[in-house]
Amino acid sequence: MSAAAISSNLFEAARLGDPQAIARLLETAQPDIRRYARATCRSSADAEDATQEALWILFRHVGTVRSLLAFSAWLFAVVRRECLRLARKAGLAPAIDDGAMEAALLARPEADLRLDVAAAFEALPSHYRDVALMRDVKEMTIDDIAAALGASRQAVKARLHRARALMREYLTR
Repeated sequence: MSAAAISSNLFEAARLGDPQAIARLLETAQPDIRRYARATCRSSADAEDATQEALWILFRHVGTVRSLLAFSAWLFAVVRRECLRLARKAGLAPAIDDGAMEAALLARPEADLRLDVAAAFEALPSHYRDVALMRDVKEMTIDDIAAALGASRQAVKARLHRARALMREYLTR
């Protein structure tokens, strides 16, 4: 999806929660999402399901996207994840072997791995990055993180889980 198709004013208004801007953003993004899903998913039914799920995720999470420049990559990653999830659900894609993934990561040179982990942290949306850094780098407890952010324990745990999943996806690409 080209960022030129979506004006910065439209994106910013949608990001800030304007219902009409969100509706226009969904309308503008839908053809590109559908086209990418058709190219990525294994079946046309999966492509339609992935398109609908991506639009729903966009509707719910457009406020978390940091910039218009990151929008396309974020949205296409959502579609790609949905296509893979649907393929796994249908038994058409292998499940991720955590042991093999960990072995492959540990086989890489330490300097490269450090750079990749730093890039994975940087790629996270800020609300996930903050929680992951507090827990995994600063070694804060869930309760301490919740107090620092003014969030519930459940919200912190959910963000941490999502941050780790996104980092795992980033590192295994």
